[in-house]
Amino acid sequence: MSCFKTAAPRLARCAFQDPSSATLLRRTIRTAATSTTTSTTTSDKPPTASLSPRWLSDVKTRIGECIKFGLNPTQTQEACAILHEVAHDWRGLVAGSEGFLTDKDSRGLYRQEVVWGEMPRLTPFIGHVNNVVYNRWAESARVNWALNFARQDPTHKEGWLQLMTPLSVGLILRSIRTDYKFPMKYPDRVTVLHRLRSKPSAQMDHFILDVLILSELHRRPAARCVEDIVVYDYQQAKKAPLRPFMVDMFDKTWRLQEQAKKAYGHKVNDLIGRVRALEKDSWDRPDAKEDLGTANNP
Repeated sequence: MSCFKTAAPRLARCAFQDPSSATLLRRTIRTAATSTTTSTTTSDKPPTASLSPRWLSDVKTRIGECIKFGLNPTQTQEACAILHEVAHDWRGLVAGSEGFLTDKDSRGLYRQEVVWGEMPRLTPFIGHVNNVVYNRWAESARVNWALNFARQDPTHKEGWLQLMTPLSVGLILRSIRTDYKFPMKYPDRVTVLHRLRSKPSAQMDHFILDVLILSELHRRPAARCVEDIVVYDYQQAKKAPLRPFMVDMFDKTWRLQEQAKKAYGHKVNDLIGRVRALEKDSWDRPDAKEDLGTANNP
């Protein structure tokens, strides 16, 4: 699979320009599909863990390769259905399969605009978004993520709101680590999601949040962060355990995360299986002959 991860994106970009590249792409896909059937994954890993970071783009490229080869009406309908699902629910397929909740009541930032001023201009050429901006997005999204609980749990609304203030028990960022996946540039938009790393308990005085920063333009992760959050009692000037209402909502969120990972995991596997079936029914069948058209029917 490592060969497929590195070679497929490069081959996919030129598949429509060079017939020999298209042939090589088909050969690479066939080899990867064969090796995938013999691999195993652990239950705690998302189904996309062994895939290329560009797997969603690769799916669209592979569908395009099937269409270019020539499909009958039934196959064309299936190709359109796959592309519609990818376009309609790409955030769920990419992030939901990892356990991130993508609904409007859970996301921290949604389609936040990347502005021109967020790109440093240290040279005559415009660069990419300043690395510091990614952490700002994560911070803003984390605050919104916590405030979302105030709307979901109106009984303890005041308690959730106070978490963002030094009045009582609050949340403090102890550390953040950011892994940059590719340089984002204007124009683009970002969606930022948070996920609890582990199942909460009443004894916890800190917890880890995984952060996913998605590029809306490229439809894949632009960066990933890991935040270490401390529960701090400002009145006692020391760490404090999670408050009961926090444990209840975090536990509910944890269960929803696990459900999302399972549901979208099945969707991803089904989607990739359907793409592979379409390939085997078109260019990868034993008697396959490419439809080059005719003078009367180009």
